[in-house]
Amino acid sequence: MIRLGFVAVLSVAFSAGVAVAKEPAPAEVVTEIARATKTATGQPITLPQGPLEVVASIYTLAPGVRLPEHKHPYPRYAYILEGQLMVQQGDSASRVYHAGEFVIESVDGWHFGATVGAVPVKLLVIDQLPPGAEVTINRPPAP
Repeated sequence: MIRLGFVAVLSVAFSAGVAVAKEPAPAEVVTEIARATKTATGQPITLPQGPLEVVASIYTLAPGVRLPEHKHPYPRYAYILEGQLMVQQGDSASRVYHAGEFVIESVDGWHFGATVGAVPVKLLVIDQLPPGAEVTINRPPAP
């Protein structure tokens, strides 16, 4: 009977939220956010040959911004930290990326981006390219 009473007290304590010793939280938690072998347009992901430079940048785009049509000659990745970004690939369909999503941009394909909604868009952008190369090429104006 004493054992049953003790079990009942423990059950009530757990259900009432009484603090009970827990194991410590792990020192490291890894949450994979993306894994892919192709870009947003289906191109295989390949790295430039030879020396490689990695450039990490934070971009902040105000509400209502539309970037000029441009392309990236080398692999570019973006993680949406805040807001919503619409990306239009040339003449094909567009896609809206939300905070928490990872973008593997097309390589050497014309596209543009625009903010969606009233919140600024904040991106962590990572480029992989030969040292000193340009990360973005804007489309020249039509004649």
